[in-house]
Amino acid sequence: MSYVGPDFDPPQPRRRRGRALTVAAAALVPGALLGWVMYEALGDSADADGSGNAAVRPSDTAPTISATSDDKPPGPTPTDDPTADSTSAPAASGSLKGKVVVIDPGHNPNNFQHTAEINRKVDIGTNWKECDTTGTSTNDGYTEAKFTLDVAHRLRTLLHEQGATVKFTQDGDRSWGPCVDERAEIGNKAHADAVVSIHADGASTGQRGFHVILPGKVDKGAANTGPIVTPSRDLGERIAGSFVRVTGSAPSNYVGAGTGLVTREDLGGLNLSTVPKVFIECGNMRDSKDAALLTDGAWRQKAARGISEGIVSFLRG
Repeated sequence: MSYVGPDFDPPQPRRRRGRALTVAAAALVPGALLGWVMYEALGDSADADGSGNAAVRPSDTAPTISATSDDKPPGPTPTDDPTADSTSAPAASGSLKGKVVVIDPGHNPNNFQHTAEINRKVDIGTNWKECDTTGTSTNDGYTEAKFTLDVAHRLRTLLHEQGATVKFTQDGDRSWGPCVDERAEIGNKAHADAVVSIHADGASTGQRGFHVILPGKVDKGAANTGPIVTPSRDLGERIAGSFVRVTGSAPSNYVGAGTGLVTREDLGGLNLSTVPKVFIECGNMRDSKDAALLTDGAWRQKAARGISEGIVSFLRG
C-alpha cells in the first residue's frame, strides 16, 4: 500500500505518547533487537548479488493454497450479502471456536482493468476518497495484490486451526473492488471480533520495516471510531509484538518513531469500522531488501503466523 491514492495520504505528524511502545516490554525488547539482527542478516543475504531480486527459497512450511489470484479468473461480483462466507471452510474446534475474524486482503488483483470504477469517490466520514487503488509492486513486478492474497490464505489456514470462523472481503473472485467503505461494512455486518487489513507499502528505497496502522478517534458523518479505538490499539499492539518475534523484522524506520505503530484518521476502512480493526504494512515493496522477504514464500508464512498469533492473543484476552 503506497501513501499515494485513496486511503493513502501521507500520515500527519503525531505527538509521542507516554505509552507509545506498549509492545516494547512484551515483545519489541529484546525482540526488536534480536529481530533487527535477523532482519539485517536475512535482507543482506537476499540481496547479496546486488541485483535487488528476491532469492525465493522453498516454502516447506507453507499450507496448501487454493483459489489464489494465479489460478482464478476474474469472476462476477458476489451476492449482495457481504457476509456470505464462500471463501471460508467450516471452522475446526479450538480455543477460538465462536470467534469471527475478517481478513481484508488489500487491493483486488483485477483493479487495474477497472480504473473508472475504482476511481469513483466514496464517503469515508471525514471526506471523500477514491473507491480503491491498484496497490504497489516490487521493482520486479510482484504485486501487492498477489502478496496480500497469499498471506491472507496462509492466515486463514492458521486461524481455522484455532477454531475461528474466517471471512474475506475479497478473494480475487470479483471483477474489481470492493471499495473501502464496503470493506468496512463487511466486517461490521459480520459482527467480527477482529478485522485485519493486509498490505505492503510502496515507500522509497532504504525505508524498511513493518508498521501497524491504528484508527484515530473520528466522529464525523458516517464515521465514529470512539468505541473501537481502545480495542483496536490492543489488537494492533499484540500483532506488532508477535510480528517482530516470528518474522525477525524490525519496526518501520520511516513512520511510527520505531514503535511499529501509526495512528491515522484518513483511512475509510478504519473510519467506517464499528468493530476492532487494524491495517498492517508488512514491509516496503520498493526496497530491495524488504522485497526479498516479501517475495519469499517461507517468509510470507512467518508473516501470516506473526499476524495470526497477535489475533489469537487478542481474542483470548
